[in-house]
Amino acid sequence: MPIRLLLADDHLMFRQGLKTLIEREAFDVVGEASDGREAVQLARALHPDVAVLDLAMPLLNGLDAAREITKVSTRTRTILLTMHTEDQYVMEALRAGVRGYVLKTQATSDLIQAIREASKGAIYLSPSVSRSIVDVYLGKTDLPPISLTPRERQVLQLVAEGKTTKEVAVLLEISVKTAESHRTRLMEKLDIHETAGLVRYAIRAGLIQP
Repeated sequence: MPIRLLLADDHLMFRQGLKTLIEREAFDVVGEASDGREAVQLARALHPDVAVLDLAMPLLNGLDAAREITKVSTRTRTILLTMHTEDQYVMEALRAGVRGYVLKTQATSDLIQAIREASKGAIYLSPSVSRSIVDVYLGKTDLPPISLTPRERQVLQLVAEGKTTKEVAVLLEISVKTAESHRTRLMEKLDIHETAGLVRYAIRAGLIQP
């Protein structure tokens, strides 16, 4: 039986090209999403074997989408596609339960191998990021933990994308008061007190693209 895949990337041409290449390997692409929230919904409905997620997607980034997918479809393994090689991104992905971390600058064969490894429950990292992670585990690098909760990260991303507090509440299915509380708390944590500062932080954190 072929490995069943969900592809999520907000760039339609890239996603279609990726689908064509992947299907040549006899994988079965059962769903496509253009943002993280849609990816979670499709994973809940389709329960694919592997979900390939772009890190920088609107409404819900790939990292937080991966967290949600593991909750709604426990059988689904997640792979992140990204341009980021920094340790903090890789470590946060592993903490979130991601089984593959693949750089977009690598050949398609890198992703194909990641899909095969992840479907078996193994962890696959692009070769250029593997050494940094080994160094971290050996104690050569001290990485501070990410201080925001997954919900606060979701609120941060939506605010940085220009959503109002009311729109954030609707998208996350919470009350306006709760959305405002999350926004206030994350601003206090980050010591950032204006929206422009939140946008800059979200870009540095890889939650949105500049």
